Amino acid sequence: MIESDESPRMLNRRTFLRTGTLAATGWAALADRLLAAPYDPLPKHPGIAPTVASPVRIQGIVRAGGRGLGRVAVSDGLQVVDSDSDGRFEMVTSADRGFVWARIPAGHQVPTNPSGTAGFYRPIDPSRSEMSVAFDLEPLGVSDERHAVLLLGDIQTETEEEMGWFHERSVPDLQGSVRDLGDVPLVGIADGDIMFDHLELYPEYERAVQRIGVPFFQVIGNHDLDTESPTDEASTDTFSRHFGPRYYSFDRGAVHYVVLDDVFWHGSGYLGYLDADALAWLQADLSRVEPGAPVVVATHIPAVGSYHARVGRASPEASVAIMNREALYRLLEPFRAHILTGHTHELEHVFESGTHEHVAGAICGAWWSGPICHDGAPNGYCVYEAAGEEISWRYKSTGFAATHQMRIYAPGADPGAPDEIVANVWDADPEWTVRWFADGEPRGLMARRPGRDPLSVELHSGDDLPAHRPWVEPRITNHMFYAPVEPGVAEVRVEATDRFGRVYSEFLRLS
Repeated sequence: MIESDESPRMLNRRTFLRTGTLAATGWAALADRLLAAPYDPLPKHPGIAPTVASPVRIQGIVRAGGRGLGRVAVSDGLQVVDSDSDGRFEMVTSADRGFVWARIPAGHQVPTNPSGTAGFYRPIDPSRSEMSVAFDLEPLGVSDERHAVLLLGDIQTETEEEMGWFHERSVPDLQGSVRDLGDVPLVGIADGDIMFDHLELYPEYERAVQRIGVPFFQVIGNHDLDTESPTDEASTDTFSRHFGPRYYSFDRGAVHYVVLDDVFWHGSGYLGYLDADALAWLQADLSRVEPGAPVVVATHIPAVGSYHARVGRASPEASVAIMNREALYRLLEPFRAHILTGHTHELEHVFESGTHEHVAGAICGAWWSGPICHDGAPNGYCVYEAAGEEISWRYKSTGFAATHQMRIYAPGADPGAPDEIVANVWDADPEWTVRWFADGEPRGLMARRPGRDPLSVELHSGDDLPAHRPWVEPRITNHMFYAPVEPGVAEVRVEATDRFGRVYSEFLRLS
């Protein structure tokens, strides 16, 4: 059970909002305390009275094809109510909730804004005590038991030039994936850091969505915030003007999808955190999902990741993991849960507390500095396909065929392994097998161990490289594979088989 907003283990955004008049030094001290003990209660600030928002009664209807549609969940981000058999619902919310939205049910089209982004929400008018809303849906016309999702990690354009690269390189590749997927119902999720602080470029992202041609849902990232805001709640204002609520859910076929905001802004920085309102809402939302069903949660900051373990640290830093992730794990226990994340510009799979966390590579790679992320994975995005309750996935490298899943290097490319070939199999999880062949003869499995991708070392090492982002450095990763090669071998082949039985091969001539 989720504890109340007064719980010493949970923070509430409105609690932070009440402290908006604190000086910058006060915010810094508060941030330090939160980073040191993220589950402790916030200190009380004498003389700052709480703000009570006025109530707003909302009466509404959910329709499909012009007729009332029952059993559709409707929420204000805290409470969840269901439409009755005539499609009608009522709730008393408050003026500060921002939005009311409908959980788009399976078998129905995702309504869109004029920009092409998902338009499943209505703003709450804080000047009114009563208001009416209507959600008009349309049947898909085909079953969405089979459907697909394009997951875009970290587009992160800072300038018009970088936005131009996104339009010139990424969008045509995404259009190709849409064509390859055929008539299967399809949605997109931009998994945070859509911008690199310059939020005035959001309209160009929206133009890209229109070009891709499928409805997109948006996750907020730490670079999508109004960072001049002294409070967490106000830091999402620009994002919400374009894309609506900061957390919500929808259904496609047998899969329940959840978008969460796990970026908590404390006035002088951020950390990974799910606030009390979001967790209370999530508990109510998931109570309407059958236990054992697949649930896919999209956040920007990873739940835990593994970088800290790769570099010998006992725990992750507060800016790269969800500090109260145990609360999320507890809510996801009854389900077959996948957590889709970005933020770190690398690919990895982490299995923790019954969840499978997928950390996606970045559309921008190493911040638009070249063709790869700092773990050596190509710039790209993830494609998820669902067939009933079964979900499969693959990483799609920008500018390459879908079968491009590895890069192999000759002996000596890794100075620490001078007699070994090296393969970077960037989307490999523990159920992949990676074998190698010398001059056509099978030689068995390659050894998986931490290492740096040689191309990343070449492109990113040192204070002057890469020229566009000299602070980028190669990163130790867990998806490097090694095998010793004796002198005289002319050609090697590496064969990787993923957990779905798909086989990928690459050849390398040694002489």
